[in-house]
Amino acid sequence: DRHPAAHRTGSAAGSGTRRSGPARRPDSPVDERYTFDRFVLGAGNRFAGAAAMSVAEIPGRNYNPLFIHGGSGLGKTHLLHAIVHYQRHYLSHLTVRYVTAETFLNHFIQGIQTNTQSAFKSRYRDVDVLLLDDIQIMEGKEGLQDEVFHTFNDLHNSNRQIVISSDRPPRNIPTLSDRLRSRFEWGLITDVKPPDFETRMAILRLKTGDADIPDGVLEFIAEQIDNNIRELEGALTRVTALARLTHSEVTLDLARETLGDMAAREARKITPTRILDLTVDRLGYSAGELCGPNRQKGLVEARHTCMYVIRELTDLSYPAIADMFGGRDHTSAMHAVRKIASKMQDDRPLFDRVTDLISAVKAA
Repeated sequence: DRHPAAHRTGSAAGSGTRRSGPARRPDSPVDERYTFDRFVLGAGNRFAGAAAMSVAEIPGRNYNPLFIHGGSGLGKTHLLHAIVHYQRHYLSHLTVRYVTAETFLNHFIQGIQTNTQSAFKSRYRDVDVLLLDDIQIMEGKEGLQDEVFHTFNDLHNSNRQIVISSDRPPRNIPTLSDRLRSRFEWGLITDVKPPDFETRMAILRLKTGDADIPDGVLEFIAEQIDNNIRELEGALTRVTALARLTHSEVTLDLARETLGDMAAREARKITPTRILDLTVDRLGYSAGELCGPNRQKGLVEARHTCMYVIRELTDLSYPAIADMFGGRDHTSAMHAVRKIASKMQDDRPLFDRVTDLISAVKAA
């Protein structure tokens, strides 16, 4: 997690906080790959990246709350995870809690149902830093908004840091209460925009690591996929997987063959339900089987394939994906996505199934 800015931290970091003690584990999974070192800065995200780094170094001081908004797959969650990693490493005395708004909602409901609201409040207010991801799901949920409002006040009044992400700025969330909207606007609102060509190339070069991939291939991928980093990286994964499976060099022709029309911009929004329906059609299992408990080998792989494509082509979080597939633990969804990405490198039939499903989703 090391970052050059770490040397500037000093004793001021966390000076406005109330608690100290061992760091707690987050309520939602934090991806170990999402660090500041692996966040590629460009014209569209430089300010957001600098603000996140400032908050990581000295929470509760400059930007409180920090509100980051932008489209799916542009790096909002990456920045929130990077803050968590940085503070765990350099400010381990802080209590830092990262949670998706969906998980927060589930815990809120559980607290009401089990009469444990006090424990729920302690979970999210007895912290030094609270990072709340994808808050747009709070639209129209008055009870949830009330709880977030009071949690916000409790933290902010004690100079404890709040970081929020959403797919749009507060003013564009229609049913957000006026008082909560005003709280979100107290601090710094910044956005992440689609990466420009140079940034997309830098992202691809970072993703390739030591692999010797011609610039022409990277340029082709960067030209075709211009507004979603997750999809950009997924395209590179498929190109390198096909090269490995066929014992071929990574060439421009191979990239064209692999991606085909997958990079085409579809007009209709891709939804998780649409992907599930097409998985049923393509892989021969019912939706009930895919979302159920059966652990038969072929079914498990089909389930994981569907999870992988949903994660790549939509903004659904790991907890939401796990919930969609029968309420599994969110770490199981993360494991499924990574397993498919890794296995595709050596399993040609699986690679073909994933590629076929992605093509079908984009063509539907």
